[in-house]
Amino acid sequence: MWDVSAHVGQLVTILIMAVALGLDAFSLGIGIGMKGIRLRDVLKISTVTALFHVIMPFAGMYMGKYVSSLLGNITNYAAGGLLVLLGGHMILNAFREGETKLVDHRSLLGILLFSLSVSVDSFSVGVSLGMFSSDLVLTILAFGFCGGLMSIMGLLLGRRVSQNLGDYGEAVGGAILLAFGLLFIF
Repeated sequence: MWDVSAHVGQLVTILIMAVALGLDAFSLGIGIGMKGIRLRDVLKISTVTALFHVIMPFAGMYMGKYVSSLLGNITNYAAGGLLVLLGGHMILNAFREGETKLVDHRSLLGILLFSLSVSVDSFSVGVSLGMFSSDLVLTILAFGFCGGLMSIMGLLLGRRVSQNLGDYGEAVGGAILLAFGLLFIF
C-alpha cells in the first residue's frame, strides 16, 4: 500500500512541475500569439517546444544523477536550493520592466530560440529530479506533453487576450517551483 501511494505522490509532483514549467511556454506563447500567428506556425513552434521539453530534462536528469553521486547526503538541499533559485528567478522575470526585441517567430532561428528559452528551466528541474532518482520516462514524457500543450494554448489564447496575463502565468509557475524547492529543503 505504501509503495502505491509513494508512486502516486511522485506522479502528482511530476505533473505539477510539468505544468509549472509549461507556464513559461504558455506566457511567452501569448505574447507571440498577440502579434498574429498562423495555425501552421502554432503547430511548428509547439512541436519543437515539446521536443525541447523532452531533451532538456533528459540531459538534466543524467547530470543530476552524476551530481548526486558526488554530493551524497546533501543532495536534497542542493536540489531544493536549485528549485528555489529557479522559481525565484521566474517570479522576478515575470515582473521585470523593459521592452524586449523578439526574433521572427516563423523563422527556424526564432522557433529554436523560443523553444530553448522556455525549456532551459526544464534542464535545471531535470537536474534536481535526477538527484532524487525520479522516473525518467514518466518525467520526460510529462514535461514534453505539458510543454507542447501549454505552448499551443498560449499561442492560440494570445490571439484573444491582453499581454498582462502572460506575466502572471510565468509568476505562478515560478511560485510553484519555489514551493517545491522549499518542500525538498525542509
